[in-house]
Amino acid sequence: MSTSTQHDESAGGRKADAAGGRKGDEAGGAATGEPGIRETVVRAAGAALAAVEQLAGGLSTALMALFVLLWTAVTAVLCLAGVGLLMAPAVLRALHSLAARERDRLGRWGPEVVGPGPAPTRLRLALVDPTTRRELRWLAHHATLGLPLGLFGVLLPLFAIRDSAFPLYWRLMPEGATSTSIGLGIAHSWPDAIAVGLLGLGWIAIIVGLTPGMARLQARPGRRLLAAGPETDLSLRVAQLTASRAAALDAHSAELRRIERSLHDGTQNRLVTVTVLLGAARRMVARDPSGAEELLERAQSAAEQALSELRQVGRGILPPVLADRGLAGALTGLAASCLVPCRIDVEAPERCAASVEATAYFVVAEALTNIAKHSHAENATVTVRSRDGRLHLHITDDGRGGADEDGGSGLTGIRRRIAAHDGTLFLTSPAGGPTTLKVELPCGS
Repeated sequence: MSTSTQHDESAGGRKADAAGGRKGDEAGGAATGEPGIRETVVRAAGAALAAVEQLAGGLSTALMALFVLLWTAVTAVLCLAGVGLLMAPAVLRALHSLAARERDRLGRWGPEVVGPGPAPTRLRLALVDPTTRRELRWLAHHATLGLPLGLFGVLLPLFAIRDSAFPLYWRLMPEGATSTSIGLGIAHSWPDAIAVGLLGLGWIAIIVGLTPGMARLQARPGRRLLAAGPETDLSLRVAQLTASRAAALDAHSAELRRIERSLHDGTQNRLVTVTVLLGAARRMVARDPSGAEELLERAQSAAEQALSELRQVGRGILPPVLADRGLAGALTGLAASCLVPCRIDVEAPERCAASVEATAYFVVAEALTNIAKHSHAENATVTVRSRDGRLHLHITDDGRGGADEDGGSGLTGIRRRIAAHDGTLFLTSPAGGPTTLKVELPCGS
């Protein structure tokens, strides 16, 4: 009896110890796993937000794709009557521009989509061009699949916000109004309102679980069809990128030489003068106070000039007016200080990368300086437009023309700055004028 009791007690003790050990292990595992769970939740939420942003961006290009697809269909029908042949080049330009915009969008959210060379805009060449055929296939996919995916990606967060917050305002809803975002149900009591709030939490779960896959599904046709096909020779693109990198290094070296020259020839000489004058004033202060005071005034003037030159060098590196007033305000300031009357027309609703805006600023500054020095113009115009992910600059003047890039007018430096961003420059300056400088820069580089 006693032996059996002791055995039971010892067995019970072992079970209790085992249970306690399991509970301790579970508690320790929970404590150890808590940071991992929190990190997983944060990562999932960040991925969902990024996916929603991708889907919203894809919605904008999908709407344009639907328009271009309908335009293409109408043009194809009108080609039977001959009228569409006149519309075909415009349709092809719109198609290629939209495809380039989609490549830029996909490149911002993943690996860069390297496209082939320029596609033709003449109908006869486009019919046999593999790039145009691939872009047309992408257009159909994106207009039919990317559009609903992008629409769901935009509507799901709105549904989640509306239904999750419904218990806070359900009493303010009109009598008989639908409770849910999908148009079902009417809330008559607190349990009904809380049920709608739980539906909002369900929308959030759907966003976290499905939107990353939806974003990948929306981007898949573009990454597959808009990239350079196996028949495309990328050697030219590699050569262009190599030349662009070399131009960037040359522009960087030239900029360093300019800064060094400005500091050596200007500011350094001013500071040497300040040092000499201060030394002379210190020696004269006892025997000739008035002369020492005059030297101190000259030293102060030289120090102020050195400070002014330092500010000019700093503005030449990155003008602070760009950060304070944006590109439009900075160009307006350049026009106000130009000796030739200049009109500024800027339409760039979205800010570009700081390096791109700085390059645009320096291009306009150098061009206006050339106009004031060499063109004998009476008027100049600077037009800036931002579209399709690129910044377009048009600088014109009514001067005598004849601008030569090899004539030491600063155009070589402008071209190097632009090439560093993989941009383009076109100069038209016949004798007698007018002179037109066209610059195109990618906004996000």
